[in-house]
Amino acid sequence: MNKIIFSLIVVLFLIGFSFLLFYSFEKEEEKVEVDSFEECVEAGNPVMESYPRQCIHEGEKFVEDIGNEVEKTDLIQLHSVQPDKKIESPLTITGEARGEWFFEAEFPVTLTWDGEVIAQGIATAEDDWMTSDFVPFESVITFSVSEEMVGEEGVLSLHKSNPSGLPENDDVLEVPVIFSETEEEED
Repeated sequence: MNKIIFSLIVVLFLIGFSFLLFYSFEKEEEKVEVDSFEECVEAGNPVMESYPRQCIHEGEKFVEDIGNEVEKTDLIQLHSVQPDKKIESPLTITGEARGEWFFEAEFPVTLTWDGEVIAQGIATAEDDWMTSDFVPFESVITFSVSEEMVGEEGVLSLHKSNPSGLPENDDVLEVPVIFSETEEEED
């Protein structure tokens, strides 16, 4: 009788151990690999509504890419274009920049995708730019969006005017943007 009870206990133990192993392997397969802020959000992790937004997955913090907007906020600020938001053509860019960002009331603007410039233009001061205060500006750029670009990330760059051409006088605000399909105009 003792042998039967002992055998039954051993069999139950082996069955329980098998379930435990199966369950632990199943859990390991369900683990999601997260390497970016976007993947962290897609994995269902909570997002801290800070600026820039942050997401934590298994103790690792991922920060939303907003370009260098925070570092440049005392020099130039955008009002019409926000990081990681969809844009379409024509794109109106408005904001404020310190007077020293301009030269002859202008500074260059570029839009790139996959490292290639797809549009460029000039932002123009809307007030006296001969100041160290913030001066409102506006620029409108037009560009074409191919099917492969829709939903993809590009970079809007607002370059400090640098008539000297010296590298130490260069500065740029870079903002990641997402290309949206441009609606066809109806006749």
